[in-house]
Amino acid sequence: MAADVLIYALIAAGLVFWLRSVLGTRTGDERQRPNPFTQAQQSMDKTQPLPVPGAEAEAAAGLLPGYQQQAAETLERNMAVGAGAEAGLAAIAAADRDFSLPHFLRGAQDAFIMIVEAFARADRATLRDLLHPTVYANFDAALQQREAAGETASVEIHAVRRIEVEGAKFDARTAAITVRFVADETSVLRDRDGKLLSGHPDRVTETIDIWTFTRDIRSRDLSWLLTETREGAGDAQAGSTVPDHGITV
Repeated sequence: MAADVLIYALIAAGLVFWLRSVLGTRTGDERQRPNPFTQAQQSMDKTQPLPVPGAEAEAAAGLLPGYQQQAAETLERNMAVGAGAEAGLAAIAAADRDFSLPHFLRGAQDAFIMIVEAFARADRATLRDLLHPTVYANFDAALQQREAAGETASVEIHAVRRIEVEGAKFDARTAAITVRFVADETSVLRDRDGKLLSGHPDRVTETIDIWTFTRDIRSRDLSWLLTETREGAGDAQAGSTVPDHGITV
């Protein structure tokens, strides 16, 4: 009997060792939901520092003051800047020498996908990390209404086809950038019995959302928070603080 117990103990110890080697261990310091804006900044920090030309060099190159990094970094093909946003971006870049528009837009694109899909699956933890408290309260109220009705939603973003900066401003210490997203997605809303209420699981639709992100540039926290959402031009719900995406909220 003693030999059997010893054998089982050795087997158990071997299984524990194997699981730790495969799954790893947690220290309590892991961040479960990395902020996409912070990730973008960390990625930028690992690259070679960009040269900072003086005012004369900027003027000769036809650049806006304080907006040097745009000369060295090219926006991706689906990214654009509206004429009305250039002055605001220049003011933000002048106040925050680490600001990089391409990295901001990559983070905004990731945040857009994370927020839309988290809202669909009622992932409040992710939403709380990325939304301003006032906006989070609106999202949470919509989720409570959906849950009370016994409804379930699902959203899959297939592609963000265009990202355009529509506006930007800097006020004292707060930077705000408004971005227009054009995305292809599939969204479905079902009732408590699984009956389809809106959307279609096999249909891809285009959605247009206009979101504003803000950040205190004097803070050591590099994260931008979503402070306002509205749908594209022509939608009667412009000014809403809850994304629709084919889902009734």
